[in-house]
Amino acid sequence: MSKTLEFFFDLGSPATYLAYTQLPALCAATGAELVYQPMLLGGVFKATGNASPITVPAKGRYMFDDLARYAQRYNVTLKFNPHFPINTLVLMRAVTGVQLHQPERFDDLVGCLFRALWAEGRHLGDPAVVVTVLSEHGFEPQEILALANDESVKAALKAKTEQAVQRGVFGAPSLFVGNQLFFGQDRLEFVREALS
Repeated sequence: MSKTLEFFFDLGSPATYLAYTQLPALCAATGAELVYQPMLLGGVFKATGNASPITVPAKGRYMFDDLARYAQRYNVTLKFNPHFPINTLVLMRAVTGVQLHQPERFDDLVGCLFRALWAEGRHLGDPAVVVTVLSEHGFEPQEILALANDESVKAALKAKTEQAVQRGVFGAPSLFVGNQLFFGQDRLEFVREALS
């Protein structure tokens, strides 16, 4: 039976961005298939009563210091986004739409949006900035935004978010090896062991 690693993610989470930078190599090393599962973190928070760590100022400050340590360890760029937190509803609908209808462009879209948010600090809560970023990366912005407004795409993202909550997800990133849940980008060694 082939091994899979399910990656429940929302672009608005810096910890999820860090996990994203590491998972392809981890899966290659363990012979696992990486399965992207877009979800809406705001919906997960609402359903579970959880909240972003930044709602506790001391915890938020610590979290960003800790994420910076991990970025250095992973040798990746992480820039605190001055517009954080960003409402990712349209972005996650766009990602879901592309995954469903243009899967060959999915990796490119996720990559350019994660980098725009967490390596370049761009304001993807501003529709004009989203259009600019999409254009810069060879996407037709109106086509992507039309997918984000498609009712079946909206329903798919809602269903995936509900499925995540039913499986025990309370935040992002959430990773599944079979039915084992691993939360956080700082649990990747446990993920590696589970896949090995």
